[in-house]
Amino acid sequence: MTINKTRGVLYKVARILGDISAISSGSPKKVAKRVGRRAAGKATGRALRRLFK
Repeated sequence: MTINKTRGVLYKVARILGDISAISSGSPKKVAKRVGRRAAGKATGRALRRLFK
């Protein structure tokens, strides 16, 4: 496995652990904030990908 693939796996695991952490906190505000930020991040990523493609 290359370093880039390893890094990608680690980032995915970190993202999942952050989701689990927000859910396990029991605070609906934290979960909603996390969902909103992930949606905004995905939208921004798509827009930037189109812009620089």
